Amino acid sequence: MALLSEPLPALKKYFGFDGFLDAQEEVVEQILSGQDGLVVMPTGGGKSLCYQLPAMCLDGVTLVISPLIALMKDQVDALQGKGISATMINSTLDQNEQWKRIAAMKNGEYKLVYVAPERFRSESFMVALKEVKISLFAVDEAHCLSQWGHDFRPEYMRLGQALEKLGKPQAVALTATATAVVRKDILSVLGLREPFETISGFSRPNLSLVINEVDKHKVKHTRLKEVVQKWKTGIVYCSTRKRVDEVGELLHSWGVKSIAYHGGMSPDERERTQNKFISKEVDVAVATNAFGMGIDRSDVRFVLHYEIPGSIEAYYQEAGRAGRDGEAAYCELLFNYADTRTQEFFIEGANPSYKTICDVYQFLNNEADTNFEIQQTIDDIKQGADVKNGMAVGSALGVLVKSGYLERFDIAGKRTKGTRILKPGTLTNQLQIDQQTLEEKESRDRVKLDAMVNLCYGRECRQQAILEYFGEEDAETCGTCDVCINSFGGDAREPSSDDELMIVRKALSGVARMSRKRGAQWEGAFGRGRIVQMLMGSKSQEIKRVRLDSLSTYGMLKSCGTAYLNELFRSMHDAGLVFTQRGEFPLLTLTPRGEKVMLGKSSCRLVWPVVQSVSPVKDSDMVIEEYGFDGQLYDRLKELRQRLAQSAGVPAYQIFPNKTLEYFTRLRPDSMQAGMRIKGVGEVKAEKYLQLFIDEIRSS
Repeated sequence: MALLSEPLPALKKYFGFDGFLDAQEEVVEQILSGQDGLVVMPTGGGKSLCYQLPAMCLDGVTLVISPLIALMKDQVDALQGKGISATMINSTLDQNEQWKRIAAMKNGEYKLVYVAPERFRSESFMVALKEVKISLFAVDEAHCLSQWGHDFRPEYMRLGQALEKLGKPQAVALTATATAVVRKDILSVLGLREPFETISGFSRPNLSLVINEVDKHKVKHTRLKEVVQKWKTGIVYCSTRKRVDEVGELLHSWGVKSIAYHGGMSPDERERTQNKFISKEVDVAVATNAFGMGIDRSDVRFVLHYEIPGSIEAYYQEAGRAGRDGEAAYCELLFNYADTRTQEFFIEGANPSYKTICDVYQFLNNEADTNFEIQQTIDDIKQGADVKNGMAVGSALGVLVKSGYLERFDIAGKRTKGTRILKPGTLTNQLQIDQQTLEEKESRDRVKLDAMVNLCYGRECRQQAILEYFGEEDAETCGTCDVCINSFGGDAREPSSDDELMIVRKALSGVARMSRKRGAQWEGAFGRGRIVQMLMGSKSQEIKRVRLDSLSTYGMLKSCGTAYLNELFRSMHDAGLVFTQRGEFPLLTLTPRGEKVMLGKSSCRLVWPVVQSVSPVKDSDMVIEEYGFDGQLYDRLKELRQRLAQSAGVPAYQIFPNKTLEYFTRLRPDSMQAGMRIKGVGEVKAEKYLQLFIDEIRSS
């Protein structure tokens, strides 16, 4: 392939950079070699450059498919500011302006043209594109292609057909977050030919991820105020428009310069509002999850999720909008299990039942005019078809459009769309709808929400858990999340023997026997206390009444003792092997990670209980006075440990684990010799830190 320019000189000339970021050079080389490709690169990793630079080296125009108008405008403005000929084609332009830009494309006047995916519905647009020399077809935010992605957009499904009609120009798909299933979908829908795949990793080491379990809105308000006061510039994500307005008013009452952004605003309002944040006229944006896709503001110091998102993909992509400059940034999720009801509502809305689809179709047939058209709003259809969830109406229309029974069209002078029946002779009972696919998608969406809830309840490194979710093996702990900083599981280790691992597997088997599995999901039926009773072989009436004494795991861990098992279950909970379903009763069940350990497909790392009471001193035959536990002293020692950890740049537990701090409060060593006798204090740590802790103890 003949190039107009080599990449490094073009990188310097147009973008002002002397070199590439990690993985950029490899991607650019693969594209310039003529290969199709899939690029997964974390937010802030420089995905845009991966197609913008090749566009300047190739002869022809690069089409960039982008889902958001505000994102297009931001990118085009930035490129034009660099002297690059770029434009966009979307619904904000009238027909004459669109044709003018298409004509300019034919004449080779543009190097990059950003196109909204819905434009590929137009046959005349497709015919015009065939006369354009397309060097590269770049699909940005490519996770929108997959119905298993966290932001599936039906209009993206046409892109594979569009590529075929255009004669299969070279194509590359780019996204920040995609599981293996989503990546497979992207490759399949676009029909990429022998593509290269570059997955540069999902790790964002500059982000401090914190999940804070709160039980009242008042606590949320307090945390919101503290985060804004400390970090100044950021984004607050809310699940609903109502909550956006509420939080926006709250910030305004505190004198914070902020904007509110949600889908209920007109396109012009959204664009003006978003530009205020991008141009740094305001410090904080309060928004629903549509805000921020591709936003290039580098100084976002915090992202706060006011409620739980619907998936780990959505959470991590939104959190990743902080710290794009590579500097330290803070991400906090205010978790209340009750907020999952909102996500359940969204799942129901995104996954209409077969009956709902039929009811909507029947209503449209009843209301259609002689041209088989209906000009009614979603709310009108909701009422007429007697559907409770308005979101489900829009989703049902989407299914019927995709199945070829309907098409949606713009109504002149109105924001709402009309509906046209394409097969008016088809009766409702003749609809050919793939019900199995509908059910699978709903199940997948619920599994995603469960994974997000498990992350919130889990007590393993947040970033490590997220990276493993995306398929990275042997991910390291980050040292900056709430779990690492607070040293939950500071004494955590792998099992020291097969017997130790077998105890955990038996305990997890006990949980499984007392739970139900539906599809990929586990549902709890009993609390921790009853499960421990069963594993201990209790002969209580409660055990016998529900026939738990007939389970194969009954009495299996009797030799461990009740105290050990209770501690073990707390440790397994902290390690993310089991979790508690919150409802009328706290019911314990397995996580996907716990199921893997139970089946012997994975090991685990947790704080192991001690089978018998063990002296806190190394030489147990030596007499040492033991005081009662001092909570205030313990807190002071933790603060000292945290200061030392921050100074050394290591996780707190690497200074001394929690158990050693507890021993310090009980034994209160007053000399290096006494301190060296305490479990967890080795020579190296004693030399570095012990005297500082002794001094703190003496000051009490």
